[in-house]
Formats: sequence, structure tokens, C-alpha cells
Amino acid sequence: MDESMSEQGLVDQFLESRVFAVVGVSNNTEKYGYRVYQDLKRGGYSVYPVNPRCADIEGDACYPDFASLPEKPDVIDFVCPPAVTLELVKEMPAIGVDKAWMQPGAESPEAISFCEDHGIKVLHDICVMVEMRRKSG
Repeated sequence: MDESMSEQGLVDQFLESRVFAVVGVSNNTEKYGYRVYQDLKRGGYSVYPVNPRCADIEGDACYPDFASLPEKPDVIDFVCPPAVTLELVKEMPAIGVDKAWMQPGAESPEAISFCEDHGIKVLHDICVMVEMRRKSG
């Protein structure tokens, strides 16, 4: 199987998941953290915003960390600086989440390597919003 086929299969597998946590959400409607969160919600996913600096996103409770989430997400989508992504992917094995989606600009070689070395499926340099539109036709 060529690389694009395997990557596309992984994208489809991630999008078949039902519960997402979005790290780096923002109340600023111009920021990608806000847009990704809203797009996933509109797409019918259960989505939990994660940002210790936000109390809520348009009335939805925002969680300061993974331990505060009311349920375990299937996928953690990172829309934050690469250093934050690296710090937080290191928590994923302990909480039992094995799918990390790093939005363009959130990834780093170190975060990607950590995921690969710890059995975490990882997508990077691919936007979840673009892929949702592609899949829905």
C-alpha cells in the first residue's frame, strides 16, 4: 500500500471516531481552535474543548486538562503551539487515547516521534476541517 493510501485510511479511521477533544480552543472566532471546535460539533461529533485559559466556549464548558473531561475521547485534535502539543501527547498513553491529530502548525518532529514510539496513531500536516468536507462530499 502506498503512503497516500495508508494516510487516507488513517484519516477515515479518525473521522469514524465519535468523541474528540480539541486542545487549544479559543473564544476568538477568527482562530483555528474555534473553527475546528465548531466544525466538529456541526459534523455531529461529541467534542470537548480543552484550554486552561477558557471557562467556556459559547456556553459549552471548557476543560483545563484531560483529567477533567467527562469521558475519554477517541481522538485528541491539537490546535496549539508545537511545544504544548509535545507536552500533552506525553499524557496520552496514561489516559488510554491512541489517536492524535495535529493540525498544521501544531506538530513538531519530537511530538510525532513520541506518538510513533508509543503506539499512538498520528496525523499531521492535514486539516480536520478539509478532511471532513472531503469525506462528506
